[in-house]
Amino acid sequence: MLGFALSILSGACVFLATAGFDVWPLAWIGLVPLLHAADRAPTARRAALYGLIAGTVTNVGGFYWVIGLLRRFAHLPTAVAVLLFLLLAAYQGLVFALFAGVVRRIRQGAPLPMALLAPLVMVTFELVVPLVFPWYLAITQAWQPHVIQVADLAGPLGVTALLCVVNGGVHDLLTGGRKRLVAGAVSLGILAGALAYGHFRIQQVAASRARAPRLPVGVVQPNVSFDEKGVENPRYRQDQLRDLQARSQELQAMGAELLLWTESAYPYLLLRAAKGDFPAGDPRRIQNGFNIPLVVGALTFEPWRDGDRKPPFNSALLLDRDGTFAARFDKNFLLVFGEYIPLLETFPWIQKLLPDAAGQFSRGREVRTLPFSQSDGTTVRLGPMICLEDILPAFGRKLAQHHPHLLVNLTNDAWYGDTSEPWQHLALAVFRAVEMRTDLVRAVNSGVSAFIDATGRVYAKTYAIDPQVTPRPADKLLAQVALVEGGHTVYARFGDVLAYACVGLSALLCFLRRKK
Repeated sequence: MLGFALSILSGACVFLATAGFDVWPLAWIGLVPLLHAADRAPTARRAALYGLIAGTVTNVGGFYWVIGLLRRFAHLPTAVAVLLFLLLAAYQGLVFALFAGVVRRIRQGAPLPMALLAPLVMVTFELVVPLVFPWYLAITQAWQPHVIQVADLAGPLGVTALLCVVNGGVHDLLTGGRKRLVAGAVSLGILAGALAYGHFRIQQVAASRARAPRLPVGVVQPNVSFDEKGVENPRYRQDQLRDLQARSQELQAMGAELLLWTESAYPYLLLRAAKGDFPAGDPRRIQNGFNIPLVVGALTFEPWRDGDRKPPFNSALLLDRDGTFAARFDKNFLLVFGEYIPLLETFPWIQKLLPDAAGQFSRGREVRTLPFSQSDGTTVRLGPMICLEDILPAFGRKLAQHHPHLLVNLTNDAWYGDTSEPWQHLALAVFRAVEMRTDLVRAVNSGVSAFIDATGRVYAKTYAIDPQVTPRPADKLLAQVALVEGGHTVYARFGDVLAYACVGLSALLCFLRRKK
């Protein structure tokens, strides 16, 4: 019974350390109970069970908002939504199950220090196990700038490794023995080194930002309910467009030189062949009452051809000050069932089994920057990310190859309401700014819209609301960004080299254990 209790305790510590709960110090000791239970489990299979319990509890606490999502999106009864949610939590808990089971198996043959073993194995499974809702232990430290600076070397998995080094070291210290005491001391030394590196990099990046050109950017947060999007409900279109334009006019008067509208904020469909804005007097005109450049989220489509209509694209368009579309980016990573249905083209009858809200979008195939021309004639490369693309390190590395001066994320989190999800989304996005060493601006339909500097510090933000429960008019946010060319970090160039090294070493240790 003690092993089960320790597993539940570990799971609770981890989810309480994440965004929305923010008891972040728990992450530095939260795995210790699980390590203790796994180390004393009679078999590796029992240790894996302990890990599954810890992982399931972590995901139940961290992703509780999935129940509401399933009820809203799929219109499922509460009992069915809860059952599907528990299955999802158990699947995502496999990372912890594999972690605990492999740690126990290796320790059976070679009593290696947990300070070494825990980071190797946890990073391995955070890298190789595909998740429906991607996340990593590093999320617990998103608001701790000194800790997360190592992400420019090894990405978020580097922060995960650091957390596991300390958790393993604490376990080693508590279990006694001269060698384990040494391992514990070494782990604390590694932490001190990482914090010193963080302090150095924060000072260095802050100096670079201080020398860089500044750009005042305005964000419009529409606060539109998920069931009232104008692109799908024509009766709301004009009111929503007027709200967007009114806030944009106010931001221009406040000094903004670039505007961001959120994902699919523009309430009309746009032809992909369109060269620019609609003429004056047309109710669909975008630039009405303001004339500064705008990055706008919109659904774009191609006209019917031979009776065949291609699904629309989820796009971000740069509308220049003269009313022309200077560039367009199409979302590459689509949300499963929300934006694409697997195997639908092969088995069309699948559509009948899904809720009406389940959509089908065309996938963008190219990662590109948007060339924003400033009033002085200089060109700034904007790095666009739509929705969940700002939580994906792999997408960030592709974008880093184009060396953007500013990252812009257009998102709609209204489906999740006023839960911890918008804060978790923001916390995961913080790492993209550190990995590429450039500022990031997020425009989010119902929050949290935010400005993040190149050290990962959130220096301006709004709030998260559920517009269906607490209606609120469209809002705005204005702040200065530093235009620092990004994508020149070790992580941007070499990616998850550390993580793959952990995979190789973990596999080698398992092989040696099996051979022995």
